[in-house]
Amino acid sequence: MSDESTGATTDRLRGGRPETPEQRSDRNWNELLQELRVMQTGVQILTGFLLILPFQSRFGDLDDYQRTVYLVLVLVCVATTGLLVAPVALHRALFRQHLKRSVVTGGDRMTRAALVLLAIALSGTALLVFDVVVGRAAGIAVGSVSAVVLLGLWAVVPAVVRRQRS
Repeated sequence: MSDESTGATTDRLRGGRPETPEQRSDRNWNELLQELRVMQTGVQILTGFLLILPFQSRFGDLDDYQRTVYLVLVLVCVATTGLLVAPVALHRALFRQHLKRSVVTGGDRMTRAALVLLAIALSGTALLVFDVVVGRAAGIAVGSVSAVVLLGLWAVVPAVVRRQRS
């Protein structure tokens, strides 16, 4: 259906909103920014935590495996931070170019990739902490369980909800 007086399009049978493509892009961009704000804070705190670890007295006690895990986590957190800031940079680069839909699509893809890296960073951090505090087996177990839980919460649950809706 189309509302000729406003130019808004909607599919009332599917529960759509009466909004123009431009309005939809604006709404989607605002929703994406809210999601990025939530994620950025956590990632920045985690990255900051990891960046100060080498300056702690016990850091020298880490074995080669733990140092490798640590360095990989730093790189993953830096990449995650980069991906979470990239939609804003994309918006700045394309500002006033009438490409909001492309900005939203690109920002969505970057955010999805950041979620994957964030899951790796969180489970890897759990692995490292448990490895240092309790031992290697506990670290691997907790890191693995963390990865499975995050996969479930961030991928499986949305897929189930999506499937139930259709």
